[in-house]
Amino acid sequence: MNDDLLKDRAWIEINLSNLEHNVREIERIIPDKTKIMAVVKANAYGHGMITVARHLNQIGITSFAVATLQEGITLRENNITGDILILGYTSINNLEYVLKYDLIQTVVDLDYANELLKSSYSNKVKVYLKINTGMNRIGINYKDIMNIKKLYTSNKLNILGMFSHFCVADSSKKSDIAFSSKQISRFDEVIQALTSSNIEIGKVHLQSSYGILNYSNLIYDYVRPGIILYGVHEVKNPYCKTSINLKPVLSLKARITSIKEINKGDSVSYGRGYKALKKETIATVSIGYADGFPRNVSGKGAKVMVNGQYAYIIGRICMDQLMINITDLANIKVGDIVTLIGDDSEISIEELAFKSQTITHELLCGLNNRLGYVVIDKI
Repeated sequence: MNDDLLKDRAWIEINLSNLEHNVREIERIIPDKTKIMAVVKANAYGHGMITVARHLNQIGITSFAVATLQEGITLRENNITGDILILGYTSINNLEYVLKYDLIQTVVDLDYANELLKSSYSNKVKVYLKINTGMNRIGINYKDIMNIKKLYTSNKLNILGMFSHFCVADSSKKSDIAFSSKQISRFDEVIQALTSSNIEIGKVHLQSSYGILNYSNLIYDYVRPGIILYGVHEVKNPYCKTSINLKPVLSLKARITSIKEINKGDSVSYGRGYKALKKETIATVSIGYADGFPRNVSGKGAKVMVNGQYAYIIGRICMDQLMINITDLANIKVGDIVTLIGDDSEISIEELAFKSQTITHELLCGLNNRLGYVVIDKI
């Protein structure tokens, strides 16, 4: 579909230059021997998994992480090269597809490892062991050194390495910082126990985005940037020890479809929650909560930008449309582009998440697939 059609109603713009900039910024703050494993799960956090992964391949990224088998298959079917690690569970019954598409499966716990050992794929499928250092979601308990050693020395598993995951790396609380330090120590204990037994561990990694920003001195084989790869912070005012110059990769845009004047006392949208205090000019914009724009920011002073001017969203956000107050704006007409998420602090995804009382991940992952993607490559 050409850009004119994609930009007829509402669309996402992806800035590949900013994506590359963020990769270089991450490389700048991590140790020289450490490489990037780009997390492109959940449609690359709403940014378009194939577009993002292709560009990352082109600029030298050869390791990717996804959440599901289907995501890994989709990458391969679109000619993405390099290692692709499935971070989550895949049924033992579907391991043939892990082999077929040359993917790497996570061993999510000991029960899964035992199932794998009984299968006909045990020494064929590439796997990483997930080590549970305190998050208690998936993984083999870090204390279970004996069984971890058995898996490594069984010669029945094609183990490429192991990894763990922080649970409070984004927190500035002393107790949480202490817990993150414990997680590092626990992970290192497993590494030390294996290496002291002359076991070849393979590649190891622990840090996702805030592990990178707040524990950047750790020297492992990979880091796994997710949200920061896309130039976004988790929240509006994040705890971030390391200085990094991120540039947002995504912008969300729509068009003005109708302009009208309303009188004092007139209401706008469902529920009649907004009533004009004077004669006002309002515009209808071609985007709504079915596109993933959060309905719960209705009435919370969320801003958009039109022709370089701010306007407030008024009334309840509808499924396919929303309204803005343009009373004090100049030279606004039907067809003008409205930016709802951009690199301006007043309309950033962090600001929208703050008003929506959630994290940026949730909003980005919720952007609907009826939005088109327009790729730009500007500096």
